[in-house]
Amino acid sequence: MIWFRRKHVRVLEWPSISGQYPLVQNVTVTEGGTANLTCRVEYNDNTSLQWSNPAQQTLFFGDKKALRDNRIELVRATSSELTISISDVTLGDEGLYTCSLFTMPVRTAKAYLTVLGVPEKPEINGLTKPAMEGDHITLTCITQGSKPAADLRWFRNEKEVKGASCAKEVNASGKTFTVRSSLQLHVDRNDDGVAYTCRVDHVALAQAPQQATEVLEVHYAPRVEIIKSTTVPQEGQYLKLECFSRGNPSPDPVMWTKDGGDLPDLDRIIVEGRELTFTSLNKTDNGTYRCEASNHLGTSSAEYVLYVYDPNALGQHGTDHALIGGVVAVVVFVTLCLIIVLGRYLARHKGTYLTNEAKGADDAPDADTAIINAEGNHAHAEEKKEYFI
Repeated sequence: MIWFRRKHVRVLEWPSISGQYPLVQNVTVTEGGTANLTCRVEYNDNTSLQWSNPAQQTLFFGDKKALRDNRIELVRATSSELTISISDVTLGDEGLYTCSLFTMPVRTAKAYLTVLGVPEKPEINGLTKPAMEGDHITLTCITQGSKPAADLRWFRNEKEVKGASCAKEVNASGKTFTVRSSLQLHVDRNDDGVAYTCRVDHVALAQAPQQATEVLEVHYAPRVEIIKSTTVPQEGQYLKLECFSRGNPSPDPVMWTKDGGDLPDLDRIIVEGRELTFTSLNKTDNGTYRCEASNHLGTSSAEYVLYVYDPNALGQHGTDHALIGGVVAVVVFVTLCLIIVLGRYLARHKGTYLTNEAKGADDAPDADTAIINAEGNHAHAEEKKEYFI
C-alpha cells in the first residue's frame, strides 16, 4: 500500500490487480466417486482463495477448513492455487461451487459439479415359465436410479431386437429416473431356449454395462419324422429306421406299429429307444411302419412304406436300363447326323438357286423367268458339250 499526500488529502491506491482472476472448470463425477475442485490465478500478491458450496457455505479459506465434513479435504493450497476434494459424492452435492479471490473488489468464478446417478441392475418381469407355443407375452425391463435417464436395449441371443416400447419417469426424489421398456412376443417353438437380454446404456456405465437375461422355456406338441438308413432296401440287407421327434416336454418313449398292429415278434427286428432295426430283411417285412410320439400337448406320427427288393431283379433291371440308355444314345446320334446333312443340302440348293437367277437375270422381267432362262441356257450348254464330244 502506498500513501500519497495531495492537497492535504490522503488517497489510498491499491497495487495493480491485472491478471488476478480465478480460473475454474466444471466437474462431472459418478455418484459415490471423488470430485476434485481446483481454483487457480495467474497472478496473486498473497491474496487468499476460498471455496464455497452451492449453499454458500465456506469449505476452505486458504488452507483453513471451515466446514466440518469429513468427506471434504484439502489437496493443495498455494498463493496461486486452491484444490479441494469431495469423496463419496452424492446427488445432493450437485450444484454451483464458487471460488473467491479476496481482492478489492472480490473476484469470483463458478464451477458446476455434475453428479451422475448410476442405474441399478435391471429386472425383467412378465416371463411365465413355461410358456406355451402360440402365447402372447410381454417382457418388461425396469431400471431405477439413473441420472440422466438411461437407455434400454433388447437382445435375442446377442442380436439386437428393434421395436420395443420405452417409458421414462422421474422418481419421487426428482433427481433420478426410472426407465421401463416392454417387448411383445408371439411365442413359437423356435423361442425355446432363447436368451432375451435387457441391457442398460448410460454414461456412468461406460466400462461395465448393466444387464439382465432370461431364457425362455416353451412347451409345444411333438413333430415326427422317420429317417431311413438306405433308400433301396434289399433282401438280406441291414435297415435302420429312426423316429426323430421334437417336442417339449420330450415325447418319450415313441411307439412303433406295422400295418396298424403290433410289430412281429422276430429276433431280427429290434426296437431300441427311437430306433427300429432290421438285421436281415426279407419279403415278409413289407408293410407300412408307423412311429407315434406324444406329450401332454398333443400327438404326432409319421409313416414309412417298406418294400424289400430282390437283389437279382435289381441287377436285371440295371442291365435293361443300360441297354435302353445305349439305344437312346444311338438314336440321338443318328438324328443329329441327319440334321447336319439336311442343313448342308439346303444350303447348297439355295446357292444354286441364286446362281441360276443371276445367269438368267439379264433378259428376264422377274425372278421366275430368270430361273427358267438360266435352266434353258444350261441345257444348251450341255447339248453343245455333248456335240463337241
